[in-house]
Formats: sequence, structure tokens, C-alpha cells
Amino acid sequence: MIFQEFMHACFLLAKLNPSATYNSTSPLPGGDILFTNDVSFEEDINLMKSLNFEVYRFSISWSRIFQSITPYANLYHYDLPLALEKKYQGWLSDRVVKDYADYADFCFKMFGDRVKNWMTFNKPRVVAALGYDNGFHAPGRCSKGYGNCTAENSGTEPYIVAHHLILSHAVAFQRYREKYQKYQKGRIGILLDFVWYEPLTRSKADNLAAQRSRDFHVGWFIHPIVYGDYPKTMQNILGDKLPKFTKEVEMVKDSMDFVGINQYTAYYVYDKPKPKVPGYQEDWQAGFAYEKHGVPIGQRAYFD
Repeated sequence: MIFQEFMHACFLLAKLNPSATYNSTSPLPGGDILFTNDVSFEEDINLMKSLNFEVYRFSISWSRIFQSITPYANLYHYDLPLALEKKYQGWLSDRVVKDYADYADFCFKMFGDRVKNWMTFNKPRVVAALGYDNGFHAPGRCSKGYGNCTAENSGTEPYIVAHHLILSHAVAFQRYREKYQKYQKGRIGILLDFVWYEPLTRSKADNLAAQRSRDFHVGWFIHPIVYGDYPKTMQNILGDKLPKFTKEVEMVKDSMDFVGINQYTAYYVYDKPKPKVPGYQEDWQAGFAYEKHGVPIGQRAYFD
């Protein structure tokens, strides 16, 4: 907006000439942070209540409602309601699927006239792996051998949670397709975290380890959403520990209009023996390296 640009220029001038004086009509040298209504509105409302205000006059910002940024609304970013965790252990229960779908349905109904790009989950693999394999994220569950947790089973729980996440995604996708997409004219997909894996050597064992890593990381979610089932690698290694899609296959299969990708890094991987204590990360039977013969797998990102 023109006023923001004007205030910014005044702020720069003030920095160049700190001895300048300002009167009641002069722009403030801190113009860059003069207006905070958009981030402090809750505090402002509470303040008005405490002062017994009955009305509030506000202005719609012409320059802010017609921006060149297209919103992509994500419905879940590690924020399961605590009440559901206490009621039925959250993502470990199949009851969460309907509750999530109802929540998504509400969002479609209330905001779908403005939001045209929906994502059901942000990095659901992280929810399952870091929440239930090593306990780094909430709810902090893991086997004793994999982290400082008091419960439970890193060999089974991540796969149960992932299954319910995928089903929740598919049901939400189905709801949007059947009830809202035709007249809201939007799209719905999912955002996944990707890491690429290359074999450390040309050996058959390391090549298989690299493929296992891709399947357990990337394929765990994208394969069911595209094909309706988990990668064969996972099925062969996990057996009955891996939940199965039965009547839900057709609902899960092709349940996206688009896929978002958070690409983080790449690793060299090498073959490792089968773990003594089962767990999602150890089930890959793969070790990781950033370098081969002293040469990094890629240029380091500009990040400390």
C-alpha cells in the first residue's frame, strides 16, 4: 500500500539523519511496524471489551484483499485436539477418521467459497514417525530402545497411525469431491515430506537398501494414495504388522487432485542387518551417510 511504502521511506531517512526532529504530524521513524492490527486483533478485541466498547469501526484494506498470492489451506499440522487424545488415544484409534472428516467438512463448508486449494495434511509421515517411533514429537510414544518414552510400541504404532492418517485423508477427499468440489470449483491434495536415497556402493545389497528407504519414506503415503496399497517392500518386511486396506482400497486409490512436496535433502544408504528391536526407522534395514569417499552427496544448503 502507498502509506506503508511512504512510512518505510521515512524510516530509512530517519536512520540516515537520526538528529531530525518530529512533530505531531511527522511520520514515525518506526513506520515499518506502525500497524499491527492483523496480528494483534485478539488483544485489541479484549482491550475494547475491557473498556466497554459497543462498536468498532474498521477499514477493509483494498491493497490487502487483492494480493497476488494464492492461498493453499492445510487442514492439519501436528495439532490434534487434546480431548481426542485423552478420549480414545487420537491417531491410534480408527474413531479419529470420522472426527477428522467432520472437521474437514466444516472447513470446506465455511471457507470453500474463498479457498480453492486444500491440503488434508502437512507431512503426515512425520506425525507417525516422530510421534510414535522415537517420541520426538507429540504424543511422545516409542519403545524403550528408541527414546525416552514411557510407552509404547515402535514396531507397530507408527503403522497404525499412518493407516488412520491415510484413511482420514481419503475420507476428507471423498467428502470434498462429493459435496463441494462441483460448485466451489477447488482442488484437494496432500503435502508430503520427501528425502531422496542413493546407494552408497554399487552392491546389490546397498541398491536394495536404497529402494527400501525410498519405499518406507516416500512410498509409505504416496503409494497408497496413487495405487490403493502399500509398497510391496513394506508388505514383505512387515507382514501382519502392516495394516491392510480392504473395502477402502477404491476410496484411497487416486485420492488427490495434486500432491505438495517438501523436499529436504538426500542421503547415501547402505545395507544393515535386521534389527533386534522392531521399529519404523530400523525396519528400513539401512544406514545413512552424507559423504562417499569424502565427497558430500550434494552442496550444503545455506542454513546453520
